[in-house]
Amino acid sequence: MSRLSRILLSVAVALGVIQVAAPTAQAAVPNRWGFAYVNVPAGVPSLSHQAGSWPSGFNVSVTPGVPGETIVRFPQIAGFGGVVHVTAVYDGPAVCQAAKWMPVGPDMIVYVRCHQFGGSPVTVPFTVTYSESSGPMTGPATSAFGYVHYDAGIVTQYNSAGLGNIVSVLGVGWYKVTLPGLGFTAAAGNLQVTAVNDLAPARCKVVMWAPGSAAQQAEVRCFNAANTPQNSGFSFTYQRERNINGRWVPPKTYAYTFDHTPSNVGPYAPAPAGVNFNSQSAINTVQSSGTGLRMVTFPKVGFAQDHVQVTAYGNTADYCNLQMLWNTFSGIATVRNVVCWNGTTRVNRASFVSYTSTL
Repeated sequence: MSRLSRILLSVAVALGVIQVAAPTAQAAVPNRWGFAYVNVPAGVPSLSHQAGSWPSGFNVSVTPGVPGETIVRFPQIAGFGGVVHVTAVYDGPAVCQAAKWMPVGPDMIVYVRCHQFGGSPVTVPFTVTYSESSGPMTGPATSAFGYVHYDAGIVTQYNSAGLGNIVSVLGVGWYKVTLPGLGFTAAAGNLQVTAVNDLAPARCKVVMWAPGSAAQQAEVRCFNAANTPQNSGFSFTYQRERNINGRWVPPKTYAYTFDHTPSNVGPYAPAPAGVNFNSQSAINTVQSSGTGLRMVTFPKVGFAQDHVQVTAYGNTADYCNLQMLWNTFSGIATVRNVVCWNGTTRVNRASFVSYTSTL
């Protein structure tokens, strides 16, 4: 969301033009959340792949906007802040980003824009998730959760240790994110990053992750549609033994992995175990399906309604998406495939993959 949009929205809220449900004190994490797989240009997208904290009887709906834009309406979960993540689901070099999000009446509206490599608008399927958290987090002492929405400054944030997150600018389109208090004794957890830009095509990725005992630190780099570094807003989420929205029991079935060795044809289980977490204590595996194609298997957690997000890793302008919709069978979720691109050419690249069911 642009600075002007935030100012206008704040004024509208103050005047009572837009009513926003205030989170209760000591609210559960997250206060509100929703996700969807958007496979239609208008109407109600797949019911098997949408869920949220709204009351029963409501569904996600979408309408087309400007070329390449889809307006997603999450019902009855209007909030103020939070983060949005988006992943294109398409067998081609396309990227989807969040343009902005805002409450409209009781609903949360998210504007998603997709473009081909090079910048031409394109309408493709995508996954999208929104969540907002506040207050203390319950769960195992080993779990942690934090996020940042950055746009020339921190717009909104959450840190389960109750500390303030930090974003430093290292160069054009190059940022360092620090989540104090969310450190661990070994590498553990998962990262997701999405470009947030309502002015131009953009994409962002993780280029460095330095987990430590005191804090989680990562570097994010953002690019324009032709691989040139570009200043951009972004959403950044860190999850450890929580699902992508920060939830814990429910859901009991979620998993994530860090495919840090894409040259390994596999199947292999990424190590250490903390980056390859499965809430049912099963072993996630990754293997090659061809150049630039990585099949990820999450055993014992695969049930509808469910959701997947992918983020590329590595100090290049390359990017990763989902090649097609994942599938579930007998409790196994199979992501076939994560597909990574250098421009318009498939390449083997590292990636973070996060899966969750609602069960």
